[in-house]
Amino acid sequence: MEPPAWASAPLDGPGTKVTDPRELLCGYLDWYRERLTRKLDGLSDAQLRTPAGPLGWSPLGLVKHLGWVERRWMRWGFAAEDVTPWPPGGDAEEWGADEPAADVLAAYDTEVRRSRELVAGAALTDVARLGGRFTTAEQAPPLARILFHLLQEYARHLGHLDVARELIDGTTGE
Repeated sequence: MEPPAWASAPLDGPGTKVTDPRELLCGYLDWYRERLTRKLDGLSDAQLRTPAGPLGWSPLGLVKHLGWVERRWMRWGFAAEDVTPWPPGGDAEEWGADEPAADVLAAYDTEVRRSRELVAGAALTDVARLGGRFTTAEQAPPLARILFHLLQEYARHLGHLDVARELIDGTTGE
């Protein structure tokens, strides 16, 4: 019996020989970020904004949410920047899709770019600064822990997006 086609496919993410923890974490995180935007390809503006079945959120709302996740964990969390960590309208605004799609995608790209800048200047063992998300040394995790959290957020939500996309137009994920 022949193995299924996916069984011989190369690994996703960074190269198959990568063993450096930083390169693995950052490589997979960037792979998921790129997959997020690829999974939106081909959706009309209406489809980007329409909640998929019982999920209650739209694909564009998911992009907004992940932009806020990047901001909360990297800018407000790791760097303790003085930024607004949640939109004033709470979850309804964070997951809503009222703005032009280009604006949502640009805001997301801005947060990702800032996250990459913060990671580029830090070691995985660097601990989050105090004053933003973390107010005590006991609460403050190292960068590696924050990046791992972001990675699992993306993995989970891209699985959700696969389901949403299949409900919207029948397209299945990889």
